[in-house]
Amino acid sequence: MQAVNTLLKNFAKCSAFHLAVRHGVKKDLFPLHRTLILSPCLKEGAPHSASEKLDLDEWKKVMKSGVPEASEAGSEHKELSTVAAAREAVEMWRLAGRAVPENISDDQLKTLMECPSKASKKKYLKFLYIKELYKKNDKRKMEEKRERRLETQEERDSKPGELKKNSFTCLWTNAIDRTYNWRVAQSMIFGQPLVFDMSFESDMSPREVANTVRQIVFSESSNRKSVDPFHIHFCNFQDNSQYHREFIKHYRQAWDKLLITVTERCYTEVFPKNKIIYLTADSPNVMKTFDHDKVYIIGSMVDKSIKTGVSLARAKRLGLETACLPLEKYLLWNTGAKNLTLDQMMHILLTLKDTGDWKKALEFVPKRKYCGFVGKSVSDLKKGLNLVNALKLGKKREVQKRQFAKNYSKKLIQK
Repeated sequence: MQAVNTLLKNFAKCSAFHLAVRHGVKKDLFPLHRTLILSPCLKEGAPHSASEKLDLDEWKKVMKSGVPEASEAGSEHKELSTVAAAREAVEMWRLAGRAVPENISDDQLKTLMECPSKASKKKYLKFLYIKELYKKNDKRKMEEKRERRLETQEERDSKPGELKKNSFTCLWTNAIDRTYNWRVAQSMIFGQPLVFDMSFESDMSPREVANTVRQIVFSESSNRKSVDPFHIHFCNFQDNSQYHREFIKHYRQAWDKLLITVTERCYTEVFPKNKIIYLTADSPNVMKTFDHDKVYIIGSMVDKSIKTGVSLARAKRLGLETACLPLEKYLLWNTGAKNLTLDQMMHILLTLKDTGDWKKALEFVPKRKYCGFVGKSVSDLKKGLNLVNALKLGKKREVQKRQFAKNYSKKLIQK
């Protein structure tokens, strides 16, 4: 019996020690190792009764329960080691003169390791390198601007005559800001509502969402400076969404002070359906006049990401009236889609609201998209079309001449 106890003690020592060394688990296995050695039934020379038995099955369960924890710890250690190896490789590439960022985070390193090929890894590192250069350039510009501001402030302090002019301009700008704010505050009570539908985040990429928010910021600024501004509503707006984060980047602390209405509810819950008109380029109904009693809705999407019929399908699903701008009625459309940016739509609607003149309103459409207005005489229209055709024909002839010269030179070389 003493020989069996000695054999079991040596087995417990060896298995626990090797398992702990292999997986790095010391916390759970060494107390078990100590209890097995110091247990009365395993001590040398200790009296042993027939009732005392070693439960090997329980001991195996305990040993197996420690193995997954050891494997998890080993995988974490392996992941950390791979991240460190990737960081060392990036540092070596940077010292070798490659386009690699100086500072790279652990998340970016994990994204780099997930790249399937070497070419994709190079592209990702170049992207991070260019992004870092842009940040450094912006920081340098901000520092230069701050230095120029300090220099001009010192010059103004040295000249007391200009101080009065600067104080007057500051008072004038403050008065103008108060006037704008007063008009927008009045529009929130008495003004015509204009709704931005903020439910298209899933249909756009993060870059397109950022462009959309930028256009909405421009729209809010032009509406604020208008004589008779709209009461802007952001409907279907979710907190902590990508829209929300981009707005906070632009407005920062002024986001909570904006004179607009932000709500999570749908516009059909805020306004009656018979007064809502959804403006979409896919609508078969052409907008003839601007109605001051209607509530116009604009989909918050950028030009590049608009999928055909998305906003129209949403309006039909809700049972709303739709309309599109009469671009073909007033403009000789040349090239490009008939989708306009959000700030262009805001300028057009503000001009229609103030004047009701479509020609003045449609002047905000980019000039590259149309040749002229339909209201001109037939001879002027023919001249314009002939000029466009002549330019196209001239370009084709230039291309043909270049191709002929290239082919002729190839024939001479072959001879």
